[in-house]
Amino acid sequence: MNKPADIARADITRLSVGLGSRSYDIVIGPHLLEEIGARIASLRPGARVGIVTDAHVAERHLATVEASLKAAGLTSSAIVVAPGEGSKNFATFEHVIDELLGARIERRDLVLALGGGVIGDLSGFAAAALRRGVDFVQAPTSLLAQVDSSVGGKTGINSRHGKNLVGAFHQPILVLADTSVLDTLPLREFRSGYAEVAKYGLIDNAAFFAWLERKWKDVFAGGPARIEAIATSCAAKAAVVARDELETGDRALLNLGHTFGHALEAGAGFSQRLLHGEAVAIGMAQAFRFSAAQGLCSPDDAARVSVHLRAVGLPTRIADIPGELPDTDGLMRLIGQDKKVSRGALTFILARGIGQSFIARDVDPAAVRAFLDAERA
Repeated sequence: MNKPADIARADITRLSVGLGSRSYDIVIGPHLLEEIGARIASLRPGARVGIVTDAHVAERHLATVEASLKAAGLTSSAIVVAPGEGSKNFATFEHVIDELLGARIERRDLVLALGGGVIGDLSGFAAAALRRGVDFVQAPTSLLAQVDSSVGGKTGINSRHGKNLVGAFHQPILVLADTSVLDTLPLREFRSGYAEVAKYGLIDNAAFFAWLERKWKDVFAGGPARIEAIATSCAAKAAVVARDELETGDRALLNLGHTFGHALEAGAGFSQRLLHGEAVAIGMAQAFRFSAAQGLCSPDDAARVSVHLRAVGLPTRIADIPGELPDTDGLMRLIGQDKKVSRGALTFILARGIGQSFIARDVDPAAVRAFLDAERA
């Protein structure tokens, strides 16, 4: 296992993603960007670092990272792209690859993803493709990225056919989750990330969901509750990834809310009208309502999910999305592009209750269509 040199800190949490010789650490705590150079240098001494970030994150955090890398004796080049889901496309991917090659990032060097989920997905896919694979480090700067997309090696970009349909599994060598940077996150972005935190309780940890119902205001305020929520989420994700790295089995449970959610994101044009976590929040509420409609879980459980998500300020219904969306036929076509579809059969993550999610294969399209018609009404 590759492990960075220990930097004595009483205020950090360290977890491991157990993948044999490709295992790596998730380090969680405040002010970690100031130490990123030393931590990377202990893993890859003398490596060149290609930093991929977006304009918003660069303004706040790029100078800190560049100074830390320089102090550790590492040379770096920064590639700054436009913020937002719109950058997860072929044109930006080509631009990033070209810039990394221009910066002479070679097989023994690495890519540093400094940003939210979009940057992590884009950078990781670029690292996977560059020279047939170079190492990369995740430095997630959004709550959503810290608890979900930075862990597990799923990288990719969007296509006009749907979200994340082009990509690769490519594990990082380190995930550095600096909780201090979340203090600069806009409230809407933090709420969006919180949807993925709630997801871990809804999948298989009813006690964690109940804890969030009591403690969510403390998580938003920061401090120990925030770190505990992030660490619990990362531990859950790490355990699933270690069991099912390539999503051939129960890792698909992590997609609770994503089948409906991705279709809504695509329908909204991958725009600021609907952030990823907002789409997941609606999708999770829909998954529970659909489960209740199929007699799988109680309407009370479905209502409880929506009540909590609404309490934190997240949307729970299609009607909460501003602007026009595709009709039911259009949404069904987008659902049909979901990565979990197998030979045309629809697969959803449904629930028998809070913390009792399961993979439902060959779901009746007519039932989904009727449900969407009722949702839209």
